[in-house]
Amino acid sequence: MTRAFATIFLVSLFTTACNRSAPADVAATVNGRAVTYADLDKQYEVQFSGGEKSTGDQATIQKLEVLRTLIDNELMLQRAEKLGLMAVDADVDAKFNELKAPYTQEEFQKQLTARKMTPEDLKMQLRRDLSVQKLFNKEITSQISITDHDITEFYNSNKASFNLAEPQIHMAQILVTPFADPNVHNLKNDKAQSDEQAKKKIESLSVRLKQGEDFAMMAQNYSEDPNSAQNGGDLGFIPESSLDKANAELRKSLMALRPGETTQVMRTNEGYRILKLITREPAGQRDLADPKVQQTIRETLVNRKDQLLKAAYYEMARNDAKVVNYFVNGVLGDKAKK
Repeated sequence: MTRAFATIFLVSLFTTACNRSAPADVAATVNGRAVTYADLDKQYEVQFSGGEKSTGDQATIQKLEVLRTLIDNELMLQRAEKLGLMAVDADVDAKFNELKAPYTQEEFQKQLTARKMTPEDLKMQLRRDLSVQKLFNKEITSQISITDHDITEFYNSNKASFNLAEPQIHMAQILVTPFADPNVHNLKNDKAQSDEQAKKKIESLSVRLKQGEDFAMMAQNYSEDPNSAQNGGDLGFIPESSLDKANAELRKSLMALRPGETTQVMRTNEGYRILKLITREPAGQRDLADPKVQQTIRETLVNRKDQLLKAAYYEMARNDAKVVNYFVNGVLGDKAKK
């Protein structure tokens, strides 16, 4: 099965009423609420602007991916509305001012222009994001319970990994690459398309981290590392000797960190990185009674469960929804004529 057809097929799995004619400027409806082509085009430009423009089937594949994200976002927003979890004006204004604080008015306007947004657009996006965050906190995060038995079971199954042959550092990262990797699946489906886009994105994430946003959640939402994004950027334990292979600046930055601290934005071969030091651990077998061991295991299990429940929650929402995807119907119709 080709990737293009696979993408179309996945989107069509939750598409109904295939034979209806599409209303003007409506790309899809979610429980009767429209997602317009204007919405789709605007988000497509934000996500895929910069670099060489895609054309033909490649552009269509990208628009299908963007529309799927818009549909999922609308599903979550409607659930937040139904449960009375919509962010109020005070929440939105506080977050808006928090994001604006590090910049001059001119710098902030440049940030908005680069993202093709007005202040009103940003506030609307913040309202949606904060509302969905409240939804996830109530429906998922607050429901996660990790027992002592879970921690003991994980430790016994992974005991060898807690026996350190040399001092190690427990790291996490947020990676942004200057190209779109089809294997990247962060929660926001957010992928930089060029070096300029990647630099702007990582700098924006760095500002948000300095303002106190959670590193693991930022990694889940935006990191472009296919191996660690879903685990909140967790890279596990890295032997200190492996840092000898790093360049002097990188090694110096990492060794200077204290647990909980992050590096500045760093340019590496793969793209732009922000690294976080979680803990430093001496050589030897770490015992289950060690609070650091228990905390590490707890965080690992919480992240895993969080990702599992979010994925299941999205699927449940899609199953319960009435989604009409006029755009994908048109794509399938066009392919059938060829």
